[in-house]
Amino acid sequence: MFLKKIALAGSLAAFAASAGYACEISGRVNIVGNEFAAIQAVATSAKECTGASVDSNLTSEHQTINVAGLSGNPSEYTSAIIANSSIVALMNEDVIRPLNDLVEQHGQDLQPGQLIKIGDDIMAVAFMANAQHLMYRKDVLEQAGVEVPTTYEELLEAAKAIREQGIMQNPVGGAYASGWNLAQEFNNIFLGYGGSHFKAGTAEPNVNSEAGVNALNMMKALSEYMNPDFLTHDSNATNAEYRAGNVAIMNMWGSRASQQTTTEGVLQEVIDGHAIGAPLTVGGGSTPASTLWWDGWTVGKNISDEEAEATFIAMKHGIRPDMLNDETTPLAVWLIEGYEPGADAEGVFEAAKMGTPPYPMLPYMGLMHSALGNELSDFMQGKESAEQALADVEAAYRAAAIEQGFLQ
Repeated sequence: MFLKKIALAGSLAAFAASAGYACEISGRVNIVGNEFAAIQAVATSAKECTGASVDSNLTSEHQTINVAGLSGNPSEYTSAIIANSSIVALMNEDVIRPLNDLVEQHGQDLQPGQLIKIGDDIMAVAFMANAQHLMYRKDVLEQAGVEVPTTYEELLEAAKAIREQGIMQNPVGGAYASGWNLAQEFNNIFLGYGGSHFKAGTAEPNVNSEAGVNALNMMKALSEYMNPDFLTHDSNATNAEYRAGNVAIMNMWGSRASQQTTTEGVLQEVIDGHAIGAPLTVGGGSTPASTLWWDGWTVGKNISDEEAEATFIAMKHGIRPDMLNDETTPLAVWLIEGYEPGADAEGVFEAAKMGTPPYPMLPYMGLMHSALGNELSDFMQGKESAEQALADVEAAYRAAAIEQGFLQ
């Protein structure tokens, strides 16, 4: 909810002034997280601390290693940078600690909205907002004689026109890599169709439904205008295709917006034609086919109190107000004092204004996400029906949920 309130206000609320930013630590810090530019900037800033080592492992595989990396005693990592999806797995495995005491000692200048609470426990500190939304080449759409789409149906019409006129063969980009990315694209469109992942008030799966079938059929239709290797394309590969001039329109993370025109080697025609739009709707609905996210950092449980304190201090230093500059400011919709949103943040702010639903922060959502990522590829390759794929998803989810004690 805090993201929506921030966006509706039109600007991010000012944080309380901080007394100073010297960073001296006395215990090791080791960070695991995703590899996109905003997180790299936070890690780089944290590494300015002196007195002990500050290391990081930023990788697109972070979600497959963070639980294991925090589970040892002592754990390999002292902090995981997470989002509202990935924090659940860490809490389920009891590998991150409540931050109440550390916030009281060192975090008085953090805004209340940054403090991610589960019950009375502060479990993470958020530093940026995110959402997927439309990015497109306005010059290509103009050349094809089509309007900027506001729905996925209009996106398909635009893609057809671009291909038929010989402008681009595969004008649609999508992070449809089998696994986490493919599942997330399903989540977006499924919610846009009004779907609900679980039966109300329960952990019972509810994706094998009309909304689920519609979502898969839309994804299949979109994939017909994508690179034939779309099931191997994560966000990095999809953005590379866009910057190389091979893609004209896509649903992409707001945290990637600035990189489309600033990454080394991007074509000038892409720089000149790049534009940002709001999230799309689908199926005649008004709910955006996207999800609102926050990214933040945690502190590991299986480390010494000295390392926990050092980690909190270093990570807080990583998101201090004066880490914002001409280079870092465009990288994200920051939840940092002094941040002034620019054009690159427009899509995320529009997502919030449109009432985009937050990614479900439920203890069993990670199991559903994994089941979707593992079971949808066969449908996308034409090997089985939508109904069979979704039945497979529910069966895989139910087995995992029973093992974890969420279902009987």
